[in-house]
Amino acid sequence: MGTFLRVTIGLQTLVTFLAPVTAGLLLTVPSGKALHSASAYTLFVVAVVHVVAAVLAWRPGGGPARPILSAALFLGLVSAQVVLGIAHVKTVHVPLGVLLFGFSLLQLSRPSACLPPRGRSRRPGRRASRAAA
Repeated sequence: MGTFLRVTIGLQTLVTFLAPVTAGLLLTVPSGKALHSASAYTLFVVAVVHVVAAVLAWRPGGGPARPILSAALFLGLVSAQVVLGIAHVKTVHVPLGVLLFGFSLLQLSRPSACLPPRGRSRRPGRRASRAAA
């Protein structure tokens, strides 16, 4: 499950990066509004998948619970971003987008967030092997 979480965070970072690209298209091409809207809702869906992946990596996967908090916080910020974008509050919408990208990069740069804690196996009920230590 840690790999699924890692891939989801990578996809989230990519979609977060593409959102300002579509914002630029919003200003230059007629179909830009639809593209930016599609990127925003895609980011929302990926953020929901990120929360699900974090829960699956924690409970059945035996990983830490901390990534769930990060994923839930990111989903909350993305929800606020969508609301602010619909309301055309650009003075908060743009800086929040930069914060979202930085936060996603931070999550992606932490490989230990996807690994189970030391001494625990991936399957509950089985002890981790100490031979590798």
